[in-house]
Amino acid sequence: MTGSASRPVRLRRLGTTGFDVSEIGFGTWQLGADWGDPLPEDTCRDALHAGLDAGINFVDTADIYGSGRSERIVGSVLRERREPVVVATKMGRGPGWEPALSAIRAAARGSLERLGVEVLDLVQLHCVPSGVLRDGAVFEHLETIRREGLIRHYGASVESIEDALFCIRHSGCATLQVIFNLFRQRLIDELFQGAAVNHVGIIARVPLASGVLSGKFSAGHRFQDNDHRAYNADGDCFNVGETFAGVPFPAAVEFASQIREILAAESPDASLAQKALRWILDFDSVSTVIPGATSARQARENAAASSLPRLGEGAHAALTKLYRQSIAPAVRGVY
Repeated sequence: MTGSASRPVRLRRLGTTGFDVSEIGFGTWQLGADWGDPLPEDTCRDALHAGLDAGINFVDTADIYGSGRSERIVGSVLRERREPVVVATKMGRGPGWEPALSAIRAAARGSLERLGVEVLDLVQLHCVPSGVLRDGAVFEHLETIRREGLIRHYGASVESIEDALFCIRHSGCATLQVIFNLFRQRLIDELFQGAAVNHVGIIARVPLASGVLSGKFSAGHRFQDNDHRAYNADGDCFNVGETFAGVPFPAAVEFASQIREILAAESPDASLAQKALRWILDFDSVSTVIPGATSARQARENAAASSLPRLGEGAHAALTKLYRQSIAPAVRGVY
């Protein structure tokens, strides 16, 4: 099961965009070389091509990833493909960015140039401050550049459930990008119903909790100093939820071990990472999940999770119990 997908990745509707996207997407933060050892561009391109060959048709990137490197790599791959690929990018965290129409228009034009496309499929606000969302002007500006033909749709990547609910109620966001994984389950009860009622697409990021839910790390593992899993392990540089989903690393490793035991009988040939992705896909409110990949093999393995059967009710119940009793009290950061 850890090889190539046995059938094409299933599609789901992405909110009100009209796009049918692969339920397994491709996240590209790691392609930007902002942390860890930079991936050679050929490796990045091979991974992207492998994911697209396996049936992925949704790619998530951002203008700040590698100061545009990620977008440029994605654009170079798009030019070599014939099939349509939906690309979502983000703006709002780059140096000098401000929630003014001129800055938003300039950011969109920069992404257009780097991606090599005529119009951006989806632009997402990149975890901008809550006050910026609540002011509302930023959404008016996004509407303006949509009317101007720079973007087709817009959404928001957010850190908190409160910000997500605000966007649902007070904006024209077609999508919301949120941290959702086995370590962060509050969204199931507090967000998903509202999103579904309003036909807002949910893009699940950090699905493997920075790799811990792959089950490949021991509690004594040491990450390189330039890896966010080292320098942001306690939220020293940005929201701790973006690293290990906010769970202290030793505890996260132990929880992953317990999850492995719970899921041992589910799709025995699948990896823990694939089962963790399958758990996310069992929630119909999720439009797509965007794991990263640093190799062609990993991209194919991610895509193959789409062909796994849904987890059993017993497994879901056990995972919910583990979360409520043990994991939830350990989660740190804005949520």
